[in-house]
Amino acid sequence: MTESVKNKTLRLNEIICLLEKHYPDTACFLNHKNPYELLVATRLSAQTTDLQVNKVTPALFERYPTVHRMAEAKPQQVEELIKSVGLYKTKARDIIQCCQMIIDRYNGEVPNIVDELIKLPGVGRKTAAVVLGNAFNIPAIAVDTHFGRIMRRLGFTSHTDPEKVEAEMTAIVPLSKQVEFCHRIISHGRNICKAKNPNCSICFLHDLCKKII
Repeated sequence: MTESVKNKTLRLNEIICLLEKHYPDTACFLNHKNPYELLVATRLSAQTTDLQVNKVTPALFERYPTVHRMAEAKPQQVEELIKSVGLYKTKARDIIQCCQMIIDRYNGEVPNIVDELIKLPGVGRKTAAVVLGNAFNIPAIAVDTHFGRIMRRLGFTSHTDPEKVEAEMTAIVPLSKQVEFCHRIISHGRNICKAKNPNCSICFLHDLCKKII
C-alpha cells in the first residue's frame, strides 16, 4: 500500500527528532573557513573520504589561500599537493578552471545560487548544495551515496538518480532542518546504516524504517 503524504510527513518528523537526539552536534565534515575553501574541499571529496580531504587541504590552502591565487596555479603544482586523493589530475584541472571562472564571471566571489554554481567546472548539484547549506546558510539537500541509500531504505524514495532524490526530499524536509538533516543522515550511514551489513538490530530508526534494503 502506498504511504499517504500525511503519514510520510509524520514519519519523517519522528525520524528528524530521533536524529537530533542521537546526533546532537552536527556540522560539515569538511574543514573550511570560507565558501572558496568549502567549494574546493567538496570537489576534492568525490570518490575520496572527507578525512583524506582534510589531510591535504591545509597545505593546499596555505599555498593558495584565495580564489585569485588558485586561478594562477599550474595544474602540476596543485596535483602535487592533492595526489593522495582520487582522480587528482582531473580535480586539479577543475579547481583551477573553476577559480578562473569565478573571477571572470562572478568578480572573484563564489556564487550563492545553485544554477550558477553548477556552471562551474566539476561542480554538480551535490557540491552546490553543500556549499549553499554550509557556506551561505541557504537550505539545501545534498545527496551523497549515504543520503540516497538511507532515503531508499527508509522508504522516502525509490529513485537512484540523485536529482530525483533531491527533489523528493526537498519537498518534504522543512527548510530550517535541511542542512542538519543531511549531516545527521551521513553520520547515521557511517555509524549504523552502512552500505553493507547495516546494523539494524541497534538502529534507533528501526521501527520507522520501511527496510527497503
